[in-house]
Amino acid sequence: MISKKLAIDVLNEALRSGADYAEIFYEDSTAYSVEIENNKVERSSSNSTQGVGIRLLRGNESVYGYTNDLTRKGLIGLAGSLANRFNGERVLSVEDLTQIRAKNRNPVVHSYDDVSKEDKIALIREGTQAIADLGDPRIVRYTGTFLNNHRFVAVFNSKGKWFKRDSEFGRMMYQVIAADQNGFESAYEGPGAQQDISYFRTKVTPKDTALKAANKALLMLTAAECPSGRMPVVIGNGWGGVLFHEACGHPLEASAIAKGLSCFNGMYGKPIASKVVSAVDDSTIPGAWGSIDIDDEGNLGSKRQLIKDGILVDYMVDDFNGRRMGREGNGACRRQNYRYCPTSRMSNTYIENGKSTKEEIIAATKLGLYAVGFNGGSVDPTTGEFNFGCSEAYIIRDGKICEPVKGATLIGKGNEILQKIDMVANDLELGQGMCGAASGSIRTNVGQPTLRVSEITVGGRGGELKL
Repeated sequence: MISKKLAIDVLNEALRSGADYAEIFYEDSTAYSVEIENNKVERSSSNSTQGVGIRLLRGNESVYGYTNDLTRKGLIGLAGSLANRFNGERVLSVEDLTQIRAKNRNPVVHSYDDVSKEDKIALIREGTQAIADLGDPRIVRYTGTFLNNHRFVAVFNSKGKWFKRDSEFGRMMYQVIAADQNGFESAYEGPGAQQDISYFRTKVTPKDTALKAANKALLMLTAAECPSGRMPVVIGNGWGGVLFHEACGHPLEASAIAKGLSCFNGMYGKPIASKVVSAVDDSTIPGAWGSIDIDDEGNLGSKRQLIKDGILVDYMVDDFNGRRMGREGNGACRRQNYRYCPTSRMSNTYIENGKSTKEEIIAATKLGLYAVGFNGGSVDPTTGEFNFGCSEAYIIRDGKICEPVKGATLIGKGNEILQKIDMVANDLELGQGMCGAASGSIRTNVGQPTLRVSEITVGGRGGELKL
């Protein structure tokens, strides 16, 4: 790590020509991954990353640069070249730096650095062997992957503050492809957490995770084509939250709001969802995949209530975009690594529990679609328009979950769908993923309870939905 004295010198060099804020982001991280394909180890690799990113702000202007030359000459040189982008007089100097401390909500008791490569391979092989033991010839390819990362970060800024953050996380992933004469289907499961390897031996085991993916792929292989049209859609808990994340979460980030590029601009304090909908972005959940104790600008992580009983009550804000909004950041600033300029991003984003049960929602739906899993899609934050493909879905008839269907696509606008949510269950779950945006790919949790959208356009090749 760079010294506090060097950090002060670098900050002052960066501030010499009129910048009103300067920030140094130091990172030292190591990562390991292993992939097993069809029960054979295909690749095992480790890598390390070390470098510094420097950001300068002046009003609503921002410049950013990075380097892995951590010598005094290299850092002063980078700060100077960035300072040359401005041509004003010094308005700020840094005399000292005070460390900001936060409660470590995500301690890893036994570091992944102390777990052997052989143990990690043996862990993931438990799942691939379970798939092999099924002996189903329709399974033509399956992979199991385990990865872990140990990341140390330190941030120094011209507010006279500095902090450090030491975090570790692990993730196991299984993907299964099943095929027959009619085509192929794939399924995926990928739980992760900021917890040590015991999490994957007790909470989410390799065998259960792998077989869940295998059975889903086989089930969808036999499914009929999904009907199309306007219909009620019950969206399953956990990974069903990816629809809210993409279609509603991104438009609530300050990076969109501050520039007038969100479908929710001008809606603060107004209803944007039905009264049964409340949603949060919470970076303080202990051990959760997307949690952070301190964000990448030095603001403490927090629980941000975004929607309360249908009313828009807050956004995810970073300090820079907050300048345009007349407010300070609320701990939502993140980046992939030192090569990326930070901005407002989600952490653990979910719709809160409602008062219904999953069984009540299904029973109250005479005819519709039950969408459990999603396999990608697209969204325009400016308009809220989206389309998402369903990886697992079923027809609901007379209040019962019936036959599986494939090829379903949900089409609509996020701000309109929020208004059409008429029932929310009490079975909240979270699902782990990676979110890509301007500041790179970061860990995020999506989530929700089971809920029902009263009407949404469903695309499919199965004709008209009938009882």
